[in-house]
Amino acid sequence: MASWSSAELSRIGGATELRIASRRADGSLRGFVTIWVAAVGDDVYVRSAHGVDNPWFRRARRSGAGRISAGGVERDVALELVPEDDAVHPRIDDVLHAKYDRYGPAYVGAIVGEATYPATFRIVPG
Repeated sequence: MASWSSAELSRIGGATELRIASRRADGSLRGFVTIWVAAVGDDVYVRSAHGVDNPWFRRARRSGAGRISAGGVERDVALELVPEDDAVHPRIDDVLHAKYDRYGPAYVGAIVGEATYPATFRIVPG
């Protein structure tokens, strides 16, 4: 499995927003969606603010692959659903709070807490 370089992790984790596009069945990319991002340890995570029923999330879960762009890094990636009971979730919450609390609880509340855990992807470089 490929891994992020420390420079990529720093740039992606330091970016306010990440753009993500899932792949269609024919391999072409869908349009990019802008989303908030958390780098935790050696991994990069995103969560759907509108849960597992959000159309972009459903498409991304189905394809399991895509492309991201953040902090000057653009890479093909695999999208891995993070199990709800994974111990990383509270750490993701902490990073998201630290980065985004300034936008207010209505926004941050949509991406933190146990209810959001099923809508979490680990983004793995391709």
